[in-house]
Amino acid sequence: MAEKSGNSGIAFILGAVVVVLAGLIWYLYSGGDLPGADEPEIQIDLPDGS
Repeated sequence: MAEKSGNSGIAFILGAVVVVLAGLIWYLYSGGDLPGADEPEIQIDLPDGS
């Protein structure tokens, strides 16, 4: 019986991982962007010292 309990725990965790991955893939393919993906670029141009 202990092995059945362990197997069902692993199955639950794997099922949760599959659901999260499926949601993430759907979100990306439906046009969503991940948070932090559009961070502004900072560019500093220093004058030539010559």
